[in-house]
Amino acid sequence: MTPLVLGAATALAAAHAAEAQHARNEGCVASVADLPEAPHVDPGDRRLTQRHLLVAHKSARRLMLFDRGSLAACYRVGLGFSPTGDKKVEGDGKTPVGWYPTSDKPWSVFDGAIAIHYPNVADADAALAEGTISRRLRDDIVDKTRRRAVPPQQSAMGGAVLIHGGGSSADWTLGCIALEDSDLADLRARMPRSMKTDLLVIE
Repeated sequence: MTPLVLGAATALAAAHAAEAQHARNEGCVASVADLPEAPHVDPGDRRLTQRHLLVAHKSARRLMLFDRGSLAACYRVGLGFSPTGDKKVEGDGKTPVGWYPTSDKPWSVFDGAIAIHYPNVADADAALAEGTISRRLRDDIVDKTRRRAVPPQQSAMGGAVLIHGGGSSADWTLGCIALEDSDLADLRARMPRSMKTDLLVIE
């Protein structure tokens, strides 16, 4: 191959890679400052500028990884089978909305899964007000959440909400956030080994 042909091939490959990256980033924003207005998005929240921040934008079907406020990676996702609205009870097929710590879940049936610490305090307070859970369970959830531990997973509110692989072309999960297996591997490579960070889920 002549240098001229080699150069043209290299340029074409670079153009295709740029197009692929553009398509991949479609639906994502360049920085946390560009996130849409939402009940849980407070520009003064220091969590928005941490080293590894995950933001799931449900209506865009995108999971974004930010590094100190700037977009580091963008992935298409599939959600629960009834994705609109906040998760309330087990089996509703909804992906929860709000702030949640995350951690590794090596014992999941989904290889490489990341645990989402649902429910949070707001979820527990709402469930208590609606009579879905007891005061004792609500207090246990609050205690675990404040210690960034995994809250109780067996309740009428549902649990075991994950970020996992299996495909992102449709909304097929029970409430989890699903990526392509290759995207999950890419995400894990960019995250701390513990997979501990904060996830913000917005509609």
